[in-house]
Amino acid sequence: MDLPAEKWKAYARRRWASLEPGLREQLSLAVPPRDTFLLCLPLFQAADEEFLRRLALRNGVGKDPRAALFYKQEGNKRFQEREYAAARVLYSKAVSHNSPEMSLCYANRSAALFHLGQFEDCLEDIDRAQAQGYPDRLQPKILLRKTECLLLLGRLQEAAGVISKVESKIAMDQSLTSTTRQILLRKISQLKVKAHEKESSPLSVPEALSKTQKDLEFWEENGKISSASSSVSLNFNSCKGRHLVATKDILPGENLVKEEAFVSVLSPGKGLLLQDSAETTWDTRVTNGDLHCHRCLKQLLASVPCGGCSYAKYCSKKCAQLAWEHYHSTECPLGALLLTLGVFSHVALRTVLVAGFAEVSSLVKQFHGDDKELYKAEARGKSLDETRDSTAGMEGLSEKPKPLIPGCEDDGQYQGSYQAVFNLLTHAEKHSPEHKFLCSLSIIAICKKLLNTDLTIFSQESCESQSKLKAHVKLSAELSPELKILGEAMLRHMLQLQCNAQAVTAIRESDQAVELLMRCRMDAENFLSAEHMLVGEIEDHLAQGYATLGKWQEAAKHLQRSIQIVETRHGPSSVETGHELFKLAQVLFNGFAVSEALCTIQRAETVLSVHCGPQNAQVQELQEMRACLLELPRNLLHRVE
Repeated sequence: MDLPAEKWKAYARRRWASLEPGLREQLSLAVPPRDTFLLCLPLFQAADEEFLRRLALRNGVGKDPRAALFYKQEGNKRFQEREYAAARVLYSKAVSHNSPEMSLCYANRSAALFHLGQFEDCLEDIDRAQAQGYPDRLQPKILLRKTECLLLLGRLQEAAGVISKVESKIAMDQSLTSTTRQILLRKISQLKVKAHEKESSPLSVPEALSKTQKDLEFWEENGKISSASSSVSLNFNSCKGRHLVATKDILPGENLVKEEAFVSVLSPGKGLLLQDSAETTWDTRVTNGDLHCHRCLKQLLASVPCGGCSYAKYCSKKCAQLAWEHYHSTECPLGALLLTLGVFSHVALRTVLVAGFAEVSSLVKQFHGDDKELYKAEARGKSLDETRDSTAGMEGLSEKPKPLIPGCEDDGQYQGSYQAVFNLLTHAEKHSPEHKFLCSLSIIAICKKLLNTDLTIFSQESCESQSKLKAHVKLSAELSPELKILGEAMLRHMLQLQCNAQAVTAIRESDQAVELLMRCRMDAENFLSAEHMLVGEIEDHLAQGYATLGKWQEAAKHLQRSIQIVETRHGPSSVETGHELFKLAQVLFNGFAVSEALCTIQRAETVLSVHCGPQNAQVQELQEMRACLLELPRNLLHRVE
């Protein structure tokens, strides 16, 4: 997904092959991105734009109430099958589309989050459901779920307030049948007992898992390079560009750089909306776009959707707002095109949007005088310092001495600013002419799309600069000088990304991972003993895969096999067996296999109490699970609508 879709790449190859030999040679000799961009600009035709438009239809990112209903129904199916993790993702897909049933989608997702033990996120979704107009007739059910979450989090006073509110609603609601009223009142009574028990003998509430641990590692920051260790220095040459060099012996595992990315874009994974047939179908597969915040990349549990498109999802309202202010207000209407053109095109656009037009324009114009000499130097293998020495008397160069290393500030400090990004080497002379042609057409397509977009992203600029840019964009069918500057910078960044981009990957258990593990299991049975620890590890990973999919019964089966192997190796009363029993207890609890869960909880608690003591966090969590299970049945309180 780094580069454009295969069909667009194939189309660009055909366009390249159709060019006149003389023009292809001219493009082959063009080295600076500016020359390549300007040569390709008149080659982008209306037919190219139309082909991309039709191709982008496969990546529909608009909001559709029909899609919301579809995903809600699919989520309900997974919920009824107790596949709560899968149901949560499908409900998140549903809330990404505008729908009259938004409140029900949030409420249903809160139920899935409750079963997954994500009580804080469950509370947030309950609040969202009520803000979206959750039906009054269903309020007692959702408020009781809120009470349970508050009790489990140790927020007893808040829970008491919600219980009072539920009692008032039940007393005033004359539409409730006597059976429903009795069920609700019985549940309220149970919750009051539980609240009283917690007040009498409160258990210490474990610290939130999201709490950041203190970094105990010693860190001496470099005086010249922000966010870098004093163990390195910054160098430059025409081959490697800007790079770090060790100044002393570095220990294994020692941190050298702690720097946030200037920009980052979530790799979307596979297609979202498929339109290969006359009938629209929606994809229920889980993609990266469903699992991570589109701004900070944090793992999502209860996503906050973009108000303009169905693709962008965030971990909080704050992230959604910051993304909109800094870049997404411009990207939002370009969503389908950006998915088609690939992550590198998207990163190139986001880079100039975050930097702002004034900064981009300043650096592009500054380098127009320097680029040709720089690229000639790169081609000859001559260092930048030598080039600047030999051109020191050239007219037009600044009288102020330039920093020795490109991208650093005037005082020689490296700050990780846009200037540092802009000065990364493109290695343009090493890219194939056909590849540069593809990149150029992709960037020109974005610029053409920006002609019809309100560039509110440049609100950070001066009023004069902003008005000038918008006037050019709205009055001209051709690219304005301002858009040409942006296009040149974006092409520069797209070429830089080939050798400078860094990917952050996450290992995710999936329908594919389970299949591979099952094959490993079959192979292992052919040459390993049934009690081999590797067989146990495979069973453990299979359990993780099925648990991620919300298939608790399957996960439990594989954990039970893993436990048998651990018991054979370490003994039934070993701490290793205790930890495995704890995992099995969690899986059985999430799947509401009550009798099996209670039995496993007892075994795990007995073993872990001996090794770790009664105050151990796992032991206390086992006690909490037992208390929750003893309050069942709760199926009427957590069913979905």
